[in-house]
Amino acid sequence: MAIASMTGFARLDGAWQEYRWVWEVKSVNGKGLDVRMRMPQGMESLDIPARALIAESLSRGSVNCLLQFDRVNANAGVSVNNQVLDSLVEAAKAAAERHGLKKPRIEELLELRGVIEVKDTSLTDEQVAERDKILLAGLAEAVRGVVAMRRSEGARMAAVLHDEVRAIGELVNLARAIPSQQPGAMRERLQKQISDLLEGSSVPIDQDRLAQEAAYLAVKADVREELDRLSAHVVAATELLDRGGPAGRKLDFLAQEFSREANTVCSKSSDPALSRIGLDLKSVIDQLREQVANIE
Repeated sequence: MAIASMTGFARLDGAWQEYRWVWEVKSVNGKGLDVRMRMPQGMESLDIPARALIAESLSRGSVNCLLQFDRVNANAGVSVNNQVLDSLVEAAKAAAERHGLKKPRIEELLELRGVIEVKDTSLTDEQVAERDKILLAGLAEAVRGVVAMRRSEGARMAAVLHDEVRAIGELVNLARAIPSQQPGAMRERLQKQISDLLEGSSVPIDQDRLAQEAAYLAVKADVREELDRLSAHVVAATELLDRGGPAGRKLDFLAQEFSREANTVCSKSSDPALSRIGLDLKSVIDQLREQVANIE
């Protein structure tokens, strides 16, 4: 399975008997799978099977699903739920008096869910089951359109991510090749710094303690461990991209680890060349994180 993004859209319409219907499904970034359904009153029985259908195909993203269902020449009964309406009127009056607001108009209250109840009296239970079957089949086709769009965009994003991960690996190799990061060069630089520090001093120096401090400073300035971890993350990210499938959460974790190691390299660096590479690393990693945020 290929890498997929979390951005997609599909619209599908159709007809059944004397009815016209339209499904619109839109998905954007999301930490998990968040499905929001909007459908006409009286069709709430579709909510659970529609959510289950979407969850079979999508694992992440904020999904907005809209159903428009127009009754043409259909007999529909309309009734007012007076118990709900009376409760809303009393609550609205009390809130208006308490806060000094205008009292709401009746048409505003009638628009609230549960006040107006619409019941299609022309459909038998068998017809309702047939209608729901047709609508769910339409939704399934619309979701397939969303999946196709997400995979198409995901293929383009995967190519970009491969380039960015490759660029991180190349920068890590450049950092390793900097002469100042070689063990011999680090030792010579440290010895010179100590010699400069003690030049002209008549105070005796404990050589054992000096060796300990020198070793401590050398370890503190050494970024080879961070570079090794960055290389390991490059391998892991490449494997995830090659494997495909839902990988957004793991890639997001790796992007955070990339950033952590790059920040450490910059904070440890005392070499201008290494500092420049560290800044380049941070720039590429930021671009990677922006792309990964939209991966399923």
